[in-house]
Amino acid sequence: MTGLTLKTEGDTHIVIKRHFAAPPEAVYRAHIDPKLIQRWMLGPEGWTMPVCINEAKPGGKFRYEWAHPKKGGFYVTGEFVELVPFSKLVHVERMHLPDPTPDNHVETRFEPDAGGTLMTMRMSLPDAETRAAMLSTGMERGMEDSYVRLDKML
Repeated sequence: MTGLTLKTEGDTHIVIKRHFAAPPEAVYRAHIDPKLIQRWMLGPEGWTMPVCINEAKPGGKFRYEWAHPKKGGFYVTGEFVELVPFSKLVHVERMHLPDPTPDNHVETRFEPDAGGTLMTMRMSLPDAETRAAMLSTGMERGMEDSYVRLDKML
């Protein structure tokens, strides 16, 4: 697998898969260390993340704020539900555009695969409308731009 694949399941799920040429420990750390997150989770060129708060523990909160000189900004807040070092993260998140979206329940797994890591992210949304709205944002492109940056960083 090269690059991100995105598939929908039923009316309310999104499943994203991506291979990284780094071990699960490194990919997992890059998803919980705020200093690393600020370097790669930027989406398309031109975006920055001036605020990155990440309390990587069950019940811990996170807040990521993105800014673009011409497109304004938005932010995501959420809470961690479960962390299994190097193999799984479970969290709930909301995008603020500026009003918060309904909760997105996300489970991300990191598995050894072909000399690297296969990351599988499963998003569970409350309804088909919320999923359609999320997909219409161009999230697939923004995520892949971020993951290319992460792969190079690792």
